[in-house]
Amino acid sequence: MSAAPIEIRGLRKRFGSVDAVADATFTAASGRVTGFLGPNGAGKTTTLRMLLGLIRPSGGAALIHGKPYRDHSRPARRIGAVVDIAGAHPRMTASQHLRTYSALSGLSPARTDAVLEQTGSTAFADRRVGTFSTGMRQRLSLATALLGDPEILVLDEPSNGLDPAGIAWLRTFLQEFAASGRTVLLSSHALGEVEHTVDDVVLIDQGRVTRAAPLSEIRSSEESLEQVFLRATQEGVPR
Repeated sequence: MSAAPIEIRGLRKRFGSVDAVADATFTAASGRVTGFLGPNGAGKTTTLRMLLGLIRPSGGAALIHGKPYRDHSRPARRIGAVVDIAGAHPRMTASQHLRTYSALSGLSPARTDAVLEQTGSTAFADRRVGTFSTGMRQRLSLATALLGDPEILVLDEPSNGLDPAGIAWLRTFLQEFAASGRTVLLSSHALGEVEHTVDDVVLIDQGRVTRAAPLSEIRSSEESLEQVFLRATQEGVPR
């Protein structure tokens, strides 16, 4: 049996006396958009950073196809990630940033034009990043994540700064990406917004996963995602 694209297994991270993430366990499957949902400060970004090898776990494992991120020989071709939209140099244009990232990652420069078009960024390809709106930065960050034509996308609050049209575009893009057999894991605190995007839901609060289930299962309970989240966090126990 092949390993899940993303597997979080008993993952823990402690900063001093604070458990930022406590015994988190869930998976993200191929062909699905998994929403990793919870309020600000719940432990979402810390979990994603451990998955991407940016933070060392205090315990447990964060695996991509059965291996830690650092053990993949060409990770940019396996997983694309957006955890910080401020990473591009403000004096570079979008095209320059993407070509530089391609060179540093050993990727084909031919992908630059493809990802600019794929993310609707061609109109500002020659503008300096320092002049970008937050929404434009989000699109450039997504374009950067797509350069390696990855099997997996990991996105931290990808709709921040997008206008309603941008949110609708992102929803369609992520659903089509997953429908091609690939995997999306996205974090968000905007439960109502992502309810129209995700297939599976992982709820986290105060560092603990309180529920992991298909969205269809939650909808069958005749409760909204927000109601389920509020009840799970009030109970304060894994489900």
